[in-house]
Amino acid sequence: MQTLTGKVVLIVGGGSGIGLSTGVAFAREGAKVVLAARTASSLADAKKLPGVGPSFLTKSCDAADRAQVADLVAWTTKEAGAIDVLVYCAGVNVPKRSFADVSPADFDHVMTINATGAFNCLHAVLPAMRARKAGLIINVVSVAGRRGLPLAGLPYSAAKFAQAAIGTFANLEAHADNVRVTNIYPGEVETPILEKRPVKPTAEHRARMLQPEDVADMAVAVAKLPARAVVPELVITPLYQPQP
Repeated sequence: MQTLTGKVVLIVGGGSGIGLSTGVAFAREGAKVVLAARTASSLADAKKLPGVGPSFLTKSCDAADRAQVADLVAWTTKEAGAIDVLVYCAGVNVPKRSFADVSPADFDHVMTINATGAFNCLHAVLPAMRARKAGLIINVVSVAGRRGLPLAGLPYSAAKFAQAAIGTFANLEAHADNVRVTNIYPGEVETPILEKRPVKPTAEHRARMLQPEDVADMAVAVAKLPARAVVPELVITPLYQPQP
């Protein structure tokens, strides 16, 4: 088990939910954590968290914008050092999510953030990791990226299948350079994306879901493995959702 003290961890989608919890978990391990998100106000709130909040470096970034992603990677390298770990967990969904009611614009929006955003970020960090012969990418997907789920909807499931493929191909190509990629497939998680559901889950149901820190703990566990070990896929679901 390796220490994470001083490791540079860039988290895209780090303003809330799984991303923010993952940032907190890595910071508690002594890592240098950079949080990136589209919404500046969420990053400002993250820096106010008791304990680790002031240690966060933060930068606004739209993962769908390749120029912004390139700037984020360059800025992170300058301000914190070479990126040891990238965590991609930016994601969106829309209320109208079936073939019968989804708009092409909404479909494109979900695909752009969830899939193209993942490609942009992995594409930006991989060259330096491969050149250094070291690095870890944690690609937070969804069980909807393993099996089409009506609850998740058409655009989200399609995007998550694509995001999963992006992570898989990165792992297949970069492992010879000692760069590891893990696709994490969470089931239902109590995060702000639930507000986009056509029918909001009850408080009782939310309490039974995974919590963001559950996924964060898995990300840290993967990062603490020795460099000889890779976890290509990791599925984590709430107890009531055993089948991905």
